[in-house]
Amino acid sequence: MFMLVGINSSTLLAQATNNPAVASQGDAAHWLGAAKNGFGTSNTLRSKVWFTLTEGVLSEVFYPTVDMPCVQSLQIIIVTPEGKVETEIRDTTHTLTILDDARSLSFQQENRALSGAYLIRKTYVTDPQRSVLLVNLSFQSLQPPVSAYKLYVYYDPSLNNSGLHDSGWSKEDALLASEGDKASALISNPAFVETSSGLLGASDLLALRSGLPKTANAIMSVGNVVQLGRPGTTDRLDSHAINFTVALGFGAKTDLALKNARASLRRNFSAVQSEYESSWNVYSNRLPVVESKYRRQFRMAALVLKGLEDKTFRGAMIASPSTPWGGGPNSNEANTTGYHAVWARDLYQVAIAFDALGDRATALRALDYLFRVQQKPDGSFPQNSCVDGRPIGGSSQLDEVAFPLILAQQLGRTDRLTWSRHIKPAADFIMSKGPATEQERWEEKSGYSPATLAAEIAGLVCAAHIARLNGDRQSARAYLKTADDWKRNVERWTVTNSKGGQYYLRVTQNDDPNDGARIEINSGGGVYDEREIVDGGFLELVRLGIKRANDPFVLQSLAVVDRLIKVATPAGSAWYRYNHDAYGERADGGHYDGQHGVGRLWALLTGERGEYELAFGDKAAARGHLETMMRFANDGLMIPEQVWDRADSPQPALRFAAGTGSATPLAWSMAQFIRLTLNLHHGRNLETPKRVAARYLKVSRKEK
Repeated sequence: MFMLVGINSSTLLAQATNNPAVASQGDAAHWLGAAKNGFGTSNTLRSKVWFTLTEGVLSEVFYPTVDMPCVQSLQIIIVTPEGKVETEIRDTTHTLTILDDARSLSFQQENRALSGAYLIRKTYVTDPQRSVLLVNLSFQSLQPPVSAYKLYVYYDPSLNNSGLHDSGWSKEDALLASEGDKASALISNPAFVETSSGLLGASDLLALRSGLPKTANAIMSVGNVVQLGRPGTTDRLDSHAINFTVALGFGAKTDLALKNARASLRRNFSAVQSEYESSWNVYSNRLPVVESKYRRQFRMAALVLKGLEDKTFRGAMIASPSTPWGGGPNSNEANTTGYHAVWARDLYQVAIAFDALGDRATALRALDYLFRVQQKPDGSFPQNSCVDGRPIGGSSQLDEVAFPLILAQQLGRTDRLTWSRHIKPAADFIMSKGPATEQERWEEKSGYSPATLAAEIAGLVCAAHIARLNGDRQSARAYLKTADDWKRNVERWTVTNSKGGQYYLRVTQNDDPNDGARIEINSGGGVYDEREIVDGGFLELVRLGIKRANDPFVLQSLAVVDRLIKVATPAGSAWYRYNHDAYGERADGGHYDGQHGVGRLWALLTGERGEYELAFGDKAAARGHLETMMRFANDGLMIPEQVWDRADSPQPALRFAAGTGSATPLAWSMAQFIRLTLNLHHGRNLETPKRVAARYLKVSRKEK
């Protein structure tokens, strides 16, 4: 047994054997940070494993569905010739290279020792034929002979999305772990010559100086199991480098996981890599051709969205393969979903991006998932769900009920069965519950939201058209009458004129935007007069074809928004969700804790402003916002949810206009980049519903 402390918080410390005793299940588990700069999976259905990269190491690996994390981390531990124990996270600087010219989800990490003594390179692929992750590793000595080093592969399984219930043991040259119906097997080529399993924090890491403690085939008690294996060097050792490949296989049982791992490892790594990249190249080659300066970012955004689709529950695409800020104090139990869940709102944003890409088949699978898996009997949709459709959040958000109606119209899904089983129940639900919503698009407040109203109005107009096609003229008339009435009243419900101007509010909790009602900002953000809180949600009225870009209320609101929540960053203009937002890092740079956060800038809002500028006719401004979004991306071309909002920084990792500890990559951000790129190419916002624009903007459907 051995002691590993803080391995996934950028600190691994060796402690003496006289430390206080730890819990019998080991120390608490913690997910790595959410700022992923690499994400990958095979473009095949047989390989049901997804990986993420951050801080120079492997972080969450998902199996057998894209919402089920089963790994916390995997990295190399180095014992130097002097006997010092070093880790990749703590003792190296990290760089990442995108391979294959961003035509596949292929990445190589390079970690250079702070001492300058060694260099580690790791390349990641998943086997397209089975659920196995392969990592090709090269350890290069830059100073002493490489034979003076000892290397260990450190593996922290967290099967079934929990860190405290794994069992682990060795079998011959393999490290096995299991919990319930999830199991993993870790092997190496050359094979491990030493293996050991232990509980996090249960004994002394200094034992690594003289080799691993012997655990033989004993099964560790259930707990926070961590495992170490030392690869052999036969036929792979030269004077400067140690090269080896590890296979991390998964299955319902350990024997299947091990069988999969051995089958993949028997294949030459380069052959698996070639097959992996080729499967993605086929998809990349079908993507629209865009300007060369946007091409790599555009490809990566498209491939990440494609990779986020589940391979069992087709059409389900999670919001992000990350848990923002590591998910809180611990990851012991399977009660933290992070962003690996399906929101109807995000799925709509992603589906219309796929449609713009020309991949209507994937967009239609998303619509099928919304209707056949997520939709409730009353026509509504859950706040979010697991990929198998089990609801997670319990709130009702009417824009999430409306967006599938818009998507159905956009994709031409107007058949009678879809109408009767899905469109009509959803439209009737909006009629009965709207126009006020239980939660607006930021999932926090009830009332009259311009963004939600835009979705509701557009959704009802689209539903009316589908109703008419199916001979239900009564429903069509009712939907249009309600949509028209709500459109006429948007300003009455959401535009205030009592603070020296007329502008849209973020949300009004009743139908009077001038009464000075108090609104409490979530996460301890304070209590304010609702007339002081603004966001850019009213731009949805333009995007969805309800208001013209030069509408006086829109123009006046833009001036207020730019004064209160716009920040000029080194990358370009960016916006907060709303003023006094508290969803973000604390003032001292610490992780969001639900009570003392400070909202940061949202990358996708720059893209939304770009779509507005395009509707306004200012292509140069729209292009500038697209390029700002591209500069927000990290070295892996992953566009984050939030970026740091100021020049001063309490921590080196928080840099002005760079991603924070928020969800990265965020599917909505990646989809927004794709849409704005293609909208600029076509000179118009492709996702604006034709029927809505024809009704309210008097734009002919041929023109649109």
